[in-house]
Amino acid sequence: MDGTIRKQIAIGAKVLVVQKQDQRSGKLTEGVVQRLLTNSQVHPRGIKVMLEGGIVGRVQKIQ
Repeated sequence: MDGTIRKQIAIGAKVLVVQKQDQRSGKLTEGVVQRLLTNSQVHPRGIKVMLEGGIVGRVQKIQ
């Protein structure tokens, strides 16, 4: 699943996110969702989340 639909992403889910500074390279960071930061139900570039440890990024893939 991709990370563009908010209701598919649950707190505690393992996801791959792209951080702001890694958008050009496309480097993905793996982590566990702590908070959902995007309020809209759908976002074309991915729902923004905060991972455990404070990393913020847009969800690219739900594992």
